[in-house]
Amino acid sequence: MPKQTHKSTINDRGFNVSISAFLLTFLCCSLLSLPVRAAVTYRVPKVDSTVHVDGILDDAVWTNAVKIDANIEVRPGENIPAPVKMEVLLAYNESHVFVAFKAYDPDPSQIRAHITDRDNIWDDDWVLILFDTFNDQRRSYDFFCNPYGIQADEIETSDGGGGSWDAIWDSAGRITDEGYIVEMAIPFRALNFQPGDEDQIWSFDAVRSYPRTVRHHIGAFPRDRNNNCYLCQAEKLTGFSGVKPGRNIDIATTFSTGGATERDELDGGGYGPMKETDRRIDPGITARWGVTPNINISFTANPDFSQVEADAAQMDINTRFPLYYSEKRPFFIDNVDIFNTGDRLVHTRTLADPDWGLRLTGKEGKNTFGLFTVRDSYTPLVFSGTDGADNTTLSMQSTGTVLRYKRDVGKSSYLGILATDRESEAYHNRLGGFDARFKFTPKNQFNAQYFCTNTRYPDETSSEFDQKSGDFGGFLYNIELVRYTDKYSVYGLTKAISPGFRSDLGFITQTGYRYNEIGCQYMWRNGPEHWYNWLSIYTGYDLMHDWNNNPLFRRVMGNFNYNGPLQSWFGMEGRHDDERYNNTDFRMNSFDVWGGLRPVSSLQLSFNCRAGDGIDYDNTRAGTVLNSSQWATFYIGRRLSFNLGNTVQKLDVPQGRLFTANVGNFKTMYNFTSRMFLRVNLQYTDYRRNTSLYNDSDVESRTRKLASQILIAYKINPQTMFFLGYSDNYNTNNFRDSRGEPDNSVIQTNRAVFTKIGYSLQM
Repeated sequence: MPKQTHKSTINDRGFNVSISAFLLTFLCCSLLSLPVRAAVTYRVPKVDSTVHVDGILDDAVWTNAVKIDANIEVRPGENIPAPVKMEVLLAYNESHVFVAFKAYDPDPSQIRAHITDRDNIWDDDWVLILFDTFNDQRRSYDFFCNPYGIQADEIETSDGGGGSWDAIWDSAGRITDEGYIVEMAIPFRALNFQPGDEDQIWSFDAVRSYPRTVRHHIGAFPRDRNNNCYLCQAEKLTGFSGVKPGRNIDIATTFSTGGATERDELDGGGYGPMKETDRRIDPGITARWGVTPNINISFTANPDFSQVEADAAQMDINTRFPLYYSEKRPFFIDNVDIFNTGDRLVHTRTLADPDWGLRLTGKEGKNTFGLFTVRDSYTPLVFSGTDGADNTTLSMQSTGTVLRYKRDVGKSSYLGILATDRESEAYHNRLGGFDARFKFTPKNQFNAQYFCTNTRYPDETSSEFDQKSGDFGGFLYNIELVRYTDKYSVYGLTKAISPGFRSDLGFITQTGYRYNEIGCQYMWRNGPEHWYNWLSIYTGYDLMHDWNNNPLFRRVMGNFNYNGPLQSWFGMEGRHDDERYNNTDFRMNSFDVWGGLRPVSSLQLSFNCRAGDGIDYDNTRAGTVLNSSQWATFYIGRRLSFNLGNTVQKLDVPQGRLFTANVGNFKTMYNFTSRMFLRVNLQYTDYRRNTSLYNDSDVESRTRKLASQILIAYKINPQTMFFLGYSDNYNTNNFRDSRGEPDNSVIQTNRAVFTKIGYSLQM
């Protein structure tokens, strides 16, 4: 953006002084640490027998297992006696660690449990065992089950990374007259750890989630809210001497078939006849080898990266930047936390259709490392800018490579480097730099990162999308200070991304700005029987400049949050924004309100609403916006569930209503057994525009889309499964009749059927 000569409405000098003073004061704060509670250590016995995983604790293993009580309520109650009791039993043999939960309940008829798909248990009662196998307070493997033994798992990291993970392990559960019992057998092959002939020490926690009027979280040890390192407070397990993961070889094969038909869009509007566009047979293989118990190599050839569940429809009207979609593909989810730096510098959805891939991940001592390289059939690109971003996909192959290394420092700090590279003919994007986190007291944390890039686009791409020709570069830096206590948190950050910064293997959509932010939150916590369980107030101040130091954005805001009985939550926020877009200044006031509750165990309701001033980005003018969303989840019996969501956005400008947009999502699932289900997804989009109020004469007066997907699935584990599915899409006909009037009816534009068989062989 060219430098402006007029006087801006955003006065930033006082803020720059304030944030400098904040950072200086924070760095000079006391470095004294509070006393840390001594962890309790439990010895896990080694047994010669195994467990028949059926939820009946009649195996000899459980007679010799160590018993641990988990009876401390940590939320909403603050380290108080739990309303219910739980016992955890642990033992191990040469190949597995065995875990059993005895979750007692005074009224088992109130236990919330459903026969559902894997990783979909969060509305239920559930139990959790987590292991920090390196005892370094940085990463844990989390294994969850509901009372029927339905599994969920994830990797949790101390810096907020991690996420979904698909390990192969056994579990079973059953409801009894006293509560429920869950039994787990977790193979050592599913874990990374530092092997040896001597005893190992693992950090661990056992947690029970007990949802009634409120959702009680019950753990094995008390939480110190003045210490923002959770794993530093965990109890210890000792044992596991001499354990090994065996040969630790996994071979997962897939075989996919499918056919599709599609209509061509005609030059004069409308669509042609349906014709076959695809018929394929796709075999694929992914092999994983545990070179050591903590180093893994994976290779995949013609991998199956099909989306078994479609992405939820999002509102894409009056937007400036591309929409974000999370990664769901198993090859990339595995150990994804290693590549996290805080910003989205690695986002594997940018790898569209890989032909092959290679990945190496592991940890040796204080060193964590990851490497993957993928050959992609296409090359998606995002051209980020200050006011907005464009995107395209080049029909050429490219090779993407990511290298990550982290060195542990002290108890919970680290230094890291990241390098990414995407290469193709007449094109490259290279990124490199470092990041660091220092927890210099239990309350205080410092984060920093610096990365630079070098990019070259094909000449025709540079010309078409108004990008620099030849090689060009850019950089990103981010510095943040955070202080967290049991009553309040306060933070400050400064960040800059230069105009030439590109992260083609990541998801950075806005560049060419400098940004500062400070904020603080104060919290009140109360017990489960009180009218509130948790209250907070927050205030913050944000300021952004473009690269020529012209103010782009300023926000002053405050909000309030409440959590209470009936698992209810409520919040409201007021904001005053000064924003500059397309050389025009806008002053905006808006108000948000959100909330939800579970009035009965089978129904969850939530909503979000925003009203106030807005911007018509398509035509660069002020307006007023009303945006509301509603969601509902409800169950009929133990096997049938429904999820409904709807978002409506309305934008008015001085001349009248510019558009009304509606996006709906509906999903229902019936689980025949814990392994077999039928799922139906429907997604509907309807945009109505007043074309006379748009500067662009090609804007459609109405856009409607309907997408459906039907899936029958049988899953033995995350890699051994069978899928049979059907999907189709309906779009606005976009055809004008003989009088020139638009035909806004919808027409089926494509349909597809597919099958997928996956089989996992473990050795």
